[in-house]
Amino acid sequence: MARLIDLSMPVSRDTITFPRVPPPVLLMYETWTEFADRIGASARGVTSLTATSLIVINDHVGTHVDSMYHVVPKAPGAEGIPLEACFGDGVVLDFRDRPFGYAITQDDIIGALGAIGYQLNRGDIVLIHTGAGSYNTEGRYRTDHCGMSAEATRFLISQGVRMMGIDAITFDPPVWSMFETGHLWEAHRVMEEETYWHVENLANLESIPVPFGFKVALFPVLWVGTTGAPVRAVAIVE
Repeated sequence: MARLIDLSMPVSRDTITFPRVPPPVLLMYETWTEFADRIGASARGVTSLTATSLIVINDHVGTHVDSMYHVVPKAPGAEGIPLEACFGDGVVLDFRDRPFGYAITQDDIIGALGAIGYQLNRGDIVLIHTGAGSYNTEGRYRTDHCGMSAEATRFLISQGVRMMGIDAITFDPPVWSMFETGHLWEAHRVMEEETYWHVENLANLESIPVPFGFKVALFPVLWVGTTGAPVRAVAIVE
């Protein structure tokens, strides 16, 4: 029987967000009794019905996939991400030993694949494990992680990987590192040349018991014309 492992970051008013991205607002819009009163059900003896919530959220809060429109002005929005790219064989590559601010290279990817004895296949979904997901409720989540370089991203694409993910607040190294090195959002900017997508703010990658041999589902909400969309990320382990 398959075991389902939730790889999603909880979203609440306290969720850590990328710098300058506003936190989400999740409010009770109408209570159970307010709705019953408003539609006249209370007068008929039904005093409690269905409550609703009001949600105001940026499209890059919590576990989400970046559409190419995030980087390329004329590219499709989240509705253009094919479902086929969002479900496939998963591979976890462990870079928890890399220093904060480090940019993962092509050689790092090759070395990590060699360490687990795996050869990439077309359609694989590669999950980059930085370890930051284990403290995604703390302020250091914004700063203390490694990230992908353009070189490493292009290498994965060359191996047939079109969907990738990371348990950090951005797919690239943290902002302080990008400005320190002058390499600004280079992994993101690969979208200017290649068709690929990445998921940010994954969680619980350490709970996946094997580095490969499992499935991953990363289906986004069907938002139209947005630069990203929320994802309920799940690993499916037999």
